[in-house]
Amino acid sequence: MPFLGQDWRSPGWRWVKTEDGWKRCEPFSPALEDGNSQLNDISHTVIITGDDEDEEIYSTEDCEFAAKKRKKDHFRNNTDSQCFYREKWIYVHKESTRERHGYCTLGEAFNRLDFSSAIQDIRRFNYVVKLLQLIAKSQLTSLSGAAQKNYFNILDKIVRKVMEDQYNPRLIKDLLQDLSSTLCILIRGVGKSVLVGNINIWICRLETVLLWQQQLKNLQINKQVSSGLTLSDLPLHMLNNILYRFSDGWDIITLGQVTPTLYMLSEDRQLWKKLCQYHFAEKQFCRHLILSEKGHIDWKLMYFALQKYYPIKEQYGDTLHFCRHCSILFWKDTGHPCTASDPNTCFMPVSPQHFIDLFKF
Repeated sequence: MPFLGQDWRSPGWRWVKTEDGWKRCEPFSPALEDGNSQLNDISHTVIITGDDEDEEIYSTEDCEFAAKKRKKDHFRNNTDSQCFYREKWIYVHKESTRERHGYCTLGEAFNRLDFSSAIQDIRRFNYVVKLLQLIAKSQLTSLSGAAQKNYFNILDKIVRKVMEDQYNPRLIKDLLQDLSSTLCILIRGVGKSVLVGNINIWICRLETVLLWQQQLKNLQINKQVSSGLTLSDLPLHMLNNILYRFSDGWDIITLGQVTPTLYMLSEDRQLWKKLCQYHFAEKQFCRHLILSEKGHIDWKLMYFALQKYYPIKEQYGDTLHFCRHCSILFWKDTGHPCTASDPNTCFMPVSPQHFIDLFKF
């Protein structure tokens, strides 16, 4: 079978998506490319003159080795960037083969999929936050040292974004609560658990998380001043349609606190019944019937009661996708160099929990 790279021990070439299709690229900066172009143009030998004016002749292979070493040294000394991967996809392999040695770890995938840019996209923001929350609950120690550092850097960007844009602070508060609980347990049992790094680093991280929690607690939502059409100016049937679009009960309650009209609409029994039927099966909510004083089913209390026993359906504007043909995990809009004849039939969306499960061996 044909190999992807020059050496069967190599993971293969790196590819980037352009307007003209997928093109192979070298993982180094344009500055290095210009700096090494002179070495690459030499076809036979290079003559270097020392202090003793003796000439030493080096072959082309030696020059290529020196150029590669310069690239590695540049990467090690470059502290501004977190990673050096241009592609935003990763091959998920669970066993060693002749072409690929070792396994794909959760930390490696976390570093490669560019979550720092994903949080700037409102369609992916909730997805990334939910993924970070799942990692905080059970998989934090599974990350490598570099991945843990990247994790807290991304979390810092998320908190800054929420403080500036005031977008969905409740979701971040839940994430920080789970993370602080996990860090407290890990620090107390430092001799019983595996922590990458000095204990003082983790204590500092815990203090940072507690500081973030205090900042979000003191967050004041700025009142928007607008002379145009507002939410309260919409007719009742449009407001009702908006409420029926929500899939989270807490969002309905929050919106109901804006005006008396929205509160009245948010207490509609039919609205909460539809929400229960969307998230839970009939057998599930029949086992936990809650009746009101008038003898009717209290669908609002039913929703929050069932939420404690069963998981609710998750909705995201955009998710990671997995290609069953290539075994590659990627963001759908960036794509990947798929070799299938009909790639769209091989793609499947990956939920945050499914992402975690992909790297459990």
